Amino acid sequence: MPAPADPVAAEDRSAEELVGGFLAALRSAGLGVPVGSVVQYAEALGLLTPGPASLYWAGRITLTHGPAEIDRYDEVFVAWWLGRAAPMSMVTIERQEVLGVDDDAEDDHEDGDEGDDEGGDGSDAEDTAADEVTRSLRHSDLDLLRSRDFAELDDSERAELAALLSDLRLMGSLRRSRRRRPVRHGGRPDQRRTIRASMRTGGEPIRRHSSAPSRRPRRVVLLADISGSMELYSRVLMQFAHAAVVAGSDVETFAIGTRLTRLTRELTTHDPDVALARVADAVPDWSGGTRLGAALARFNDDWGVRGMARGAVVVILSDGWDRGEPSELAEQMQRLARVAHRIVWVNPLKASAGYEPTARGMAAALPFVDDFLEGHSLDSLDRLSRLVASELTR
Repeated sequence: MPAPADPVAAEDRSAEELVGGFLAALRSAGLGVPVGSVVQYAEALGLLTPGPASLYWAGRITLTHGPAEIDRYDEVFVAWWLGRAAPMSMVTIERQEVLGVDDDAEDDHEDGDEGDDEGGDGSDAEDTAADEVTRSLRHSDLDLLRSRDFAELDDSERAELAALLSDLRLMGSLRRSRRRRPVRHGGRPDQRRTIRASMRTGGEPIRRHSSAPSRRPRRVVLLADISGSMELYSRVLMQFAHAAVVAGSDVETFAIGTRLTRLTRELTTHDPDVALARVADAVPDWSGGTRLGAALARFNDDWGVRGMARGAVVVILSDGWDRGEPSELAEQMQRLARVAHRIVWVNPLKASAGYEPTARGMAAALPFVDDFLEGHSLDSLDRLSRLVASELTR
């Protein structure tokens, strides 16, 4: 184990050097300290009020992995930060030097009832410090998770992400409907309702009724690329589509691969695992190739131009890699642009440093795209949701 910290020498060392030495001491004592735990520890130290208690609990929560490691952690902490060469019970050290509780005061308290409200064994202070670390780390972890690239997540992070995705709502901006609604003030005279009401007053139009156009959300159409090049993102994006469909808004979902598959019905069940299993059964070309132009032609011919895309916000979730001819994709994008309210293209690769939309499909489609966004993280999908709900027009 590295030598304990010298209180005098410590004054000449930076905080980073002292923390680095502490981590090295933990590893020398046999504790596994992965890089992810170090990042969490640094985040915790930046969020908490400086002090011995914060230093201790931040490390104990982030750097230990199970009860078996706590005793060794305590010994290293005492030796490194408190300059103790001989192991001591951390129970005493916590109270005296980490949490600032005097054992003599505790002994006095045990001898009588006086000072019940002023003394104590330090457990409340310990709990408070631990709770503060846990809350701070939880908040920090969520912030990190929201900005993390989906392709970099492990299984536990993906499970937590699924719960966060269910909170997102994808709803189109409000549009004027042909239907009209009654209004008390303003609007246009509603002769039919006025006459109907007058039948109850001897034919006298005592009360004149008015109506105004109602407003309802625009339809949102999701076209999700499920090809092999999108494999690291397609499952998460399909979970996002599921959350949008079950929220009750007017959302239609299709999968794009070597063929086009409508998935709205499969995604209507509220259980996300069941919904994704149904999607897997319905899509025979999952993680296969991509023919964007041919898939869009099918969508335009069978659904889009015939009504589904008229006045809708169409969101294409794809990296733009296409096995078909760029001219076919450009033609179909132009057809779609004539009827859609807006076309939003979401490409996870756009978040990469130095990215340029040079893929043939992406380059052919961009002239007909109103908004070009990233789709690699929860934050980026949140921005997409807010854009789709906004009142932007071409």
